[in-house]
Formats: sequence, structure tokens, C-alpha cells
Amino acid sequence: MPARKILIAAADGEAAERLGARLASLGHEVAATARSVDEAVRLSVEVGPDLALMGIGLGAGTNEPEAVRRLQRVLPVPTVLVIPEGDEASLRRAGLSDADAHVVEPFTDRELRANIELALCRSDATREAHDLEDRFFAASIDMLCCLDFNGYFKRLSPSWERALGFTREELMSRPFIEFVHPDDRERTLRQNREVRAGGQALGFENRYLCKDGSFRWFLWNATPEPAGQVIYSVARDVTARKQMEEERERLVRDLQAALSEVKDLEEILPICSYCGKIRDDEDYWLTVESYFARHTSTRFSHGVCPSCHESKVEPELERWERG
Repeated sequence: MPARKILIAAADGEAAERLGARLASLGHEVAATARSVDEAVRLSVEVGPDLALMGIGLGAGTNEPEAVRRLQRVLPVPTVLVIPEGDEASLRRAGLSDADAHVVEPFTDRELRANIELALCRSDATREAHDLEDRFFAASIDMLCCLDFNGYFKRLSPSWERALGFTREELMSRPFIEFVHPDDRERTLRQNREVRAGGQALGFENRYLCKDGSFRWFLWNATPEPAGQVIYSVARDVTARKQMEEERERLVRDLQAALSEVKDLEEILPICSYCGKIRDDEDYWLTVESYFARHTSTRFSHGVCPSCHESKVEPELERWERG
């Protein structure tokens, strides 16, 4: 195993010196020694260790799990805890499981070496998994995201920035629903509740706001992870497809209107310019009254229009009166 830089965190100075000597005999470098959690946090930033060897009892006034978490928040390095012999209460208090790296005093150099290697191997594997996840997020064409149950994005792939124009920081700073089109919010929240309750979103569509004020259509698949209170989702930009569908619908409407006009043209009636009779489909010439009576339920009530009354009826009456 190659030499590693190790931070020793122990409240007992003599115990820290003994640990340092044993680490040196195993070929490791003692990067620094801390006597408190705060000092360990500070030194972890300054020296950048590969691993922290921490004694139980370091977190006086707090607890060991919190001490470990504080170190890992500053620098995510693997940690091996040193447990006093028979101190099962400390083991439980530290929140350790069988999978955690720890040594119980007294321990041999072989046990120390094995647990350091175990912690480092697990750390390397975790780092590789995170690196692979990072590369997958970075290369994804679709929009990948982790949405907290509280309604905020926890992680977004770079493709979100390309699609919407907002930075990932901007998208994660506000509740996700603020970016959804107002007309789609009610059903989006309903779908979100169903997923948080253990369901899945399959082929769900809604519109998201772009930084320039426009909206883009997304197609969603999502599933929850209740233990982590998070929803894992993948969204695909289907704006081009939706635009094609709208264009197709417009063309269909235009075609239907054109067909309707053609049908109207086909129903133009051939009428005689002299007598006013209409030719039917059987090539018979019928009066207007006869044609409509045969082909429709329309019936005529005869009268005289003002123009005909003035130009025809009145002259006829005058001639009749003159006798």
C-alpha cells in the first residue's frame, strides 16, 4: 500500500504520539495531530490528509458521529475510529455498523493496516462512483435532476443550462414550481404529490420557463427515493416535437377548410340564364321551386319584392285602370 498522509485526531496527547509512531512504522506520513474537533477541521483544510484516524472521546460535549460528519463536511476523507476495549457504548454512541472502519484497543499493526486499507479502498470506490456519476451528468443530453421532497432541486445536469438559459445555481435557488408554466402548475403539483407518495411519473409533459421569457416542453420520467426524501428524474426537451404536432394540426385544419370549400364549389347549381330553371343530377331542367322541393324540405311562399312591385306590378295596374 502506498504511503498516505494521515491526520491524527485524539484528545490524549500520549495516545496520539503512540499512534503516530505506529503509522510511521507502517510507512505512512503523519500530516498533523489535532486535540479537538475544531482543530481537526482546521488542520484538515490546511494539510489535506488522505485519511483521519480519530479517537473516541474527541468530540467532548458533542458525539463522535457529529465529529466525523464535521470533518467530512470540510474534507470528504475516510475516517478510522479508535475504540477503547470493551467500550460497546462508545461503539453504539458513534453510530458504527459492521461496515464502518474502526479498530478496538489493543490492536495489532496488522489490524491497523487492514482497517486503513479498508477505509481507503471504500473511499476510492466511492470517489470513482461519484466521478462516474459526475461524468454521466455532464455528458447527458437529457436533463437529469434530483428534486428534494421540499420542492427544491438538489442537483442538475449542465443540460438544464443549455435548455433554459438559467444557471444551475439560479434553478436551485427557487422552488421548482416557479419555473413551471402557470397553466401547468396544478397538474404538475398533483403529479409531484403522487410521486412523493411512492408512485412514478411516466411520460408526463409540462412547460418550463426559459430565461428569455419563452417556454419549452419537457417530457418527464421520475421515481422517488423515500429514504433520502428525493425524487430522481430525467426530462427530455420535446419542444420541437410539440411544434411539429401543432403545425400538423394547423395543416389538417387548413386542409379541412379547403375540402369544405371544394365541397361548396361542387354544389354550385347550373341555372339557365334565360328561363331561370336549374339542372339536376339527372340532367333534367326544373324550376327553382321544383328543384328545391325535390332535394330539400324547403317550400316557397310567393310574394312580390319592392323592386318588382315598382317596375312591373304598378305599370300593369295603371294599364288595367286606363282600360
